[in-house]
Amino acid sequence: MSSRPDPKPTPALPSIQPEAMLARARTTFDIEAAAVLGLKERVGPSFVEAVRRILEVQGRVVVMGMGKSGHVGRKIAATLASTGTPAMFVHPAEASHGDLGMIKSVDLVLAISNSGEVEELTTILPVVKRQGVPLIAMTGRADSTLGRHADVVLDSGVDKEACPLNLAPTASTTAQMALGDALAVTLLDARGFGADDFARSHPGGALGRKLLTHVSDVMRTGDHVPRVAPGANVSELMRAMNIQGFGAAAVVDGEGRASGIFTDGDLRRLVEAGTDLRTATAAAVMHRSPRTVRADALAVEAAELMEQYGITRLFVVGADGLLIGALNTHDLMRAKVI
Repeated sequence: MSSRPDPKPTPALPSIQPEAMLARARTTFDIEAAAVLGLKERVGPSFVEAVRRILEVQGRVVVMGMGKSGHVGRKIAATLASTGTPAMFVHPAEASHGDLGMIKSVDLVLAISNSGEVEELTTILPVVKRQGVPLIAMTGRADSTLGRHADVVLDSGVDKEACPLNLAPTASTTAQMALGDALAVTLLDARGFGADDFARSHPGGALGRKLLTHVSDVMRTGDHVPRVAPGANVSELMRAMNIQGFGAAAVVDGEGRASGIFTDGDLRRLVEAGTDLRTATAAAVMHRSPRTVRADALAVEAAELMEQYGITRLFVVGADGLLIGALNTHDLMRAKVI
């Protein structure tokens, strides 16, 4: 007889009540939307003062918070850093065990706590103040320990949480997130932080590639640029077009300028028309004045040019107008520009 205990019965799953579930979701949206809109009515001189102090900081904005406020704080620090305000997140509990050394007198602390009474945070506030570090509090209670220590208090309070028990941080963390975004965007605007600046801090993202990648970064050069002289025959044209499967060749004059283009589509049309290709020259069958792009143009501009004219290839010219490269849609796709 087995001595193994009887398995515990599997708890019954809650009954599925679609309308009740949808009602709870909609109520959550209403409560959290109201929490964010409530900030709009309360934002005022303290917000302006917070922005002013952050703009004056010579070091970094050190964001701190425990629990859910800590998760929000990490996001706020990341958003600040990516929009022109140097920032980092320091965990309050770790700060008590050595990480306070990360905070310098040239920094500013942005401490987040809905209650303003989180022990791990309040414990280190006197040390932060003794260092002469400015302190901005984001809290739902201006009269809390955190609020009393702060130089500036940002009111992130909410009437109630979306949690039906009014316990789990839900509306309060949404309000904190929105207030942090408002800070970041206002600072971005005040600094004149533009799309190019954003791209430089996001070089691996789609926007970064679009704003930082130039035609010269992705174009084919040297022997990989298919070109022939105006007097070349069709056989020479075909060999040039097959260079790395580019499917087109530039017809280059004596000065090195692309005076024409011949594509595999042009060859197919000549064959269909019954043209005698044995005596034809590149100059006779080419399309004149091919579309070109400057090497210093953004790669996304080349993509837009191709789309505008319904073409898939471009020749690249230097400042002097001489042919120096070529690229097609596959080159742009490999560079993740399109």
